Amino acid sequence: MLTQTMEDYLKAIFDVLEFENRATTSAIATRLDIAPASVTAMIKKLSRLKLITYEPYQGVQFTEIGKRAALEIVRHHRLLELFLSETLGVPWERVHEEAEKLEHVISEDLEDRIALALKNPSVDPHGAPIPARDGSMQRVQARRLSGVGAGETVTVLEVNDRDSELLRYLGELKLFPGTTLQVKSVDPFEGPLFIHLNQREITLGRRVADKIRVTAA
Repeated sequence: MLTQTMEDYLKAIFDVLEFENRATTSAIATRLDIAPASVTAMIKKLSRLKLITYEPYQGVQFTEIGKRAALEIVRHHRLLELFLSETLGVPWERVHEEAEKLEHVISEDLEDRIALALKNPSVDPHGAPIPARDGSMQRVQARRLSGVGAGETVTVLEVNDRDSELLRYLGELKLFPGTTLQVKSVDPFEGPLFIHLNQREITLGRRVADKIRVTAA
C-alpha cells in the first residue's frame, strides 16, 4: 500500500507532467514546497517500487502502474473539491486545502457515490479535468491568458487552484471557468493586460494572467 506521502508525490508529479514534458526534482520540490534533497530520496523509493522511472538530469516519468495510481489520487481530489463546493457550499478558494486532507482516506465505494451524486462530472470547480473511473482523462488544448494578444476573445478554461488569495481575488472579479472575456490591450515589457469582462474594464497583471488557462471563445 502507498503511504500518504507517496500519494502526495505521485499527485505532484502528475501536476507537473500535465503541463511539462518532464518532471524535474526542482519542479516537484517547488510543487510540494520542500527541499530538493528530500525529493531525490523519495523518487528513488518510488522508482524501486516501479511507479516511476528516473534518470538523473532527465527527470521523472510514470510507469503504467504509477500513472494509474496517480490518476486515482487526482480523481479523489478533484471529486472532493467539487463535492465540497457544490454540496457543502465551501468557497472555491478553500476546497483545495480541504480536499488535500480527505483525498487519502475515502474508499472507492464513497468515491463512486460522490461521482454518482454529482452526475459523473468532467471538471472540478477550478476547471481542471476529473479522471474517469477507468483512468481516462480528456484535456482540452489551451494556453495561458498571459499569452493572449490584444483584440482576442477567449473563454476561461481553468485557473490554478493552489493559491487561495488568487482564487479569492478572481472570485471577486467573477472570473470563473466558463467566463468569456476580451483582451483590449497589452502593455509591453511584461506589462498588464487590459480586459473587458462582464461589461467592465479590469486590469490583470502578467503574474495573475499566467495562472489562468483559456481557449478560443
